[in-house]
Amino acid sequence: MIDLVIINVAAIYIFFFHSNTIIYSILISFAWFAIAAYLGFYEVYRYTKVITILNCALKQFILFSLFCLALELFYSDFYYQKRVVFFVFVSIVIILFFKLSIYYFLRKFRVLFGGNSRSVVLLGNKTNINPLKSFFIENPDYGYRLLKVFTLENHKKERIDKCLEYVLSSKTNEIYCAMADLSDSQISNIIDFADNNLITLKFIPSEKQIFSRTAKFEYYDYIPVISLRNILQDQTMNKVIKRVFDIVFSLLIIIGLLSWLTPILAIIIKLESKGPVFFSQKRNGLNYKEFNCYKFRSMIINDNADLDLASKNDVRITKVGKFIRKVSIDELPQFLNVLLGDMSVVGPRPHMVSIANLYATKIDKFMVRHFVKPGITGLAQTKGFRGEVETDQDIINRVKYDIFYMENWSILLDIQIIVKTIYNVLRGDDKAF
Repeated sequence: MIDLVIINVAAIYIFFFHSNTIIYSILISFAWFAIAAYLGFYEVYRYTKVITILNCALKQFILFSLFCLALELFYSDFYYQKRVVFFVFVSIVIILFFKLSIYYFLRKFRVLFGGNSRSVVLLGNKTNINPLKSFFIENPDYGYRLLKVFTLENHKKERIDKCLEYVLSSKTNEIYCAMADLSDSQISNIIDFADNNLITLKFIPSEKQIFSRTAKFEYYDYIPVISLRNILQDQTMNKVIKRVFDIVFSLLIIIGLLSWLTPILAIIIKLESKGPVFFSQKRNGLNYKEFNCYKFRSMIINDNADLDLASKNDVRITKVGKFIRKVSIDELPQFLNVLLGDMSVVGPRPHMVSIANLYATKIDKFMVRHFVKPGITGLAQTKGFRGEVETDQDIINRVKYDIFYMENWSILLDIQIIVKTIYNVLRGDDKAF
């Protein structure tokens, strides 16, 4: 937002080009955003080098200059070409000043106040983990608090068990493991542990090891580190894109549909049975935090609403409830959850707290779903895994699709899932009851 303000103020009030300022402002704002998204201009992390920021800024300057020059040619046959280049140059310099100021402020903030930090644990032989250990100790401005080092020269199994116990008791954020010092089965066990306990797991690789395309290489100084899961929605620009999409889409539904449908349903629901129009239920969302999930009430008031999932021919479901559940109208109030930021339009479906706690201990990698916001609909639901969980295989497949969605996310995939969901609702879904 600061950057958009800078380029618009510079273009309109300092280096005035055109009388039609609104259209010009929209065009340059869109171009800036599109170029930044393409280059990853806002993908700056605590381990990002200044030279990387400057390199990306140079590319941003070149591409944005070319766009503005092309736009000027369309407007006035290059009459203001020198002024355009000067405008872009000054804008980039000011933007870079703010960008680097924030970058260095965060570094000082981490050192002086210990804020914006991540607690970490190292696991491996001294030879393999000492370089990263030294890096964490010598660079407090990166914000990594090294809690403990577990060496594996002796009693490897016992040391690994102690490490995992310590991670749970100390609420460690990240585990860094030297892969060369662990067997395949040990690596697999640690991955399962991290996934099931919502711990970020990263590996210090050897040169000969090969990783899946979802793994992400990062460099702390010159030390290679691998993030096991590349959650695309964690990237700053993707967060912005998805959040903007969620807000716009939810507002369209709330204003265009819920504004007139809610009063009608309220009357019908009240006439059939006593109780509130809306039903609120505690569910687990991002980082397993609980939130109130809203729905139109489709059951009679009962004590087991937060314990037992609805089943086919459930006697608790009212007549109007049967209809709104069949066409998924009961889920529409969740667009309020989207607007509040608890949910996204598309994402892994959230479960009620009692069921989530059961699956967390029973189903492998179930907790991975909570690295992103839950959704009103999701990829698993479009593949037939919605509604009642009849067997463990149903929830296992749901988790597989949810993880695939997280690691392959794009706004186009979200749109595809929404279209598929609407199609399934209109066609009718046997598992909607």
